[in-house]
Amino acid sequence: MSTIAAPSAVPSASRVLGRVTLVTGKEEFLSERTVGLVKAAVRGYDADAEVADALANTLTLATLGELSAPSLFSSVRCVVVRALETLPEESVEGLLGYAAAPVDEVALVLVHGGGPRGSGVLTKLRKLPAVVEVKSEEVKPWDLPKFVVAEARARGARIDGDAAAALVQAVGEDLRMLASAVEQLVSDFPGTALGESQVAQYFGGRAEVKNFEIADAMLKGSRVEALEGLRWSLEAGTSPVYILSSVAGQLRTLANFVSGNRAGINDWQAKRLAPTARGWTPEGIGAAIRAVAQADADLKGAASDAAYTLERLVLTVTGLRK
Repeated sequence: MSTIAAPSAVPSASRVLGRVTLVTGKEEFLSERTVGLVKAAVRGYDADAEVADALANTLTLATLGELSAPSLFSSVRCVVVRALETLPEESVEGLLGYAAAPVDEVALVLVHGGGPRGSGVLTKLRKLPAVVEVKSEEVKPWDLPKFVVAEARARGARIDGDAAAALVQAVGEDLRMLASAVEQLVSDFPGTALGESQVAQYFGGRAEVKNFEIADAMLKGSRVEALEGLRWSLEAGTSPVYILSSVAGQLRTLANFVSGNRAGINDWQAKRLAPTARGWTPEGIGAAIRAVAQADADLKGAASDAAYTLERLVLTVTGLRK
């Protein structure tokens, strides 16, 4: 068995097919990212590959065989077993037997949430040559700026240490929120070395009010939350143009998701978008895009009151969501 830290790039199919990826640790965001990357590797190898998810407490040798068996459409599969710490004792030997000789065209991912429960199974799995452990260790608060720098680098961008620290101070210590904030900055400042000025434009002022949160509230139909955030952000001196840019970016991502274009949308993003998307129709999204375009024209000279323009946009977009 080999051990690596939680990856940020899609691994090659040869590293996951015919092998067992053992994901351990309490940092749920990093664990879910690893699962998503394994799925992406399998689908990149075979677009018709099937993905199956199961909870360990329901796993038996028979169900594992069913999950890993080839289908009518493809022999390549990705099987994810979550909460490995809940694996019944009677299923341990069957799982260990499979992990000792995994099927060549199956990628098995075992996710353990950390803690002492199920440690005996982990010890036995770690001794098997086909098992690769990926550790999702909790990121200490003092290492969060390094996490931000690594997130930017993984997206082909650079952010300096002071800017990374400023982003942590503004957004907080939640890795999912930090990753989303970095993604927003990289998307809206392509090819730019990110510094404190870019961070301040998006995330300056009170930490709880951020442009991407205003956009999220709008797309979720949370009118009061969006209006409160908008007014606070404007009072804090945030540029109306940057608020609108954040809304436009979030709306583009949602439009791609609803249309079925998942390119560039990883699994944890999809999980976050799914509840929001359920309230949108293609027609509604089209109308929202037109409303954003009109607001953009207004802010660039067709209207004199930026606050009124953005408040009207909030009312329009939240009203379009079913």
